[in-house]
Amino acid sequence: MPSNQPIVLLRESGGERYLPIWIGAVEATAIAFAQQGVVPPRPLTHDLIKDLLAATGHKLNEVQITEVKDGIFYASLVLGDGVSVSARPSDSIALALRTGSRIVCADAVLEEAGLTVPDEQEDEVEKFREFLDNINPEDFDAQQES
Repeated sequence: MPSNQPIVLLRESGGERYLPIWIGAVEATAIAFAQQGVVPPRPLTHDLIKDLLAATGHKLNEVQITEVKDGIFYASLVLGDGVSVSARPSDSIALALRTGSRIVCADAVLEEAGLTVPDEQEDEVEKFREFLDNINPEDFDAQQES
């Protein structure tokens, strides 16, 4: 995006809605590493939390995107014993990707902040995703210099 702030785009399973959440660059990197299977030589914070949960015998059952207030999203980490810990969605998503935990979203959040993309527009969304995957900052600089 022109502001250079990354965005994570969650898709509703079995539905047509997407949930765009603006995130920080560090969290975007952590999410991308998890998606690409990158294993850093030393654990990043999210890797450390995953290892800490495993070492203490805890399991992350799910991540819940619980609410959005004034454009700010809130989430909870729900552990196997039912304990819920407040967390930022970006950190929660990065951890969920590392642990294979599911990500759920409150209906009220999807109703307020979700974007509906009908199935026939799915190809356009995929093309946009491919564009985002292949674009880099230098591409924008080149256009401005022309």
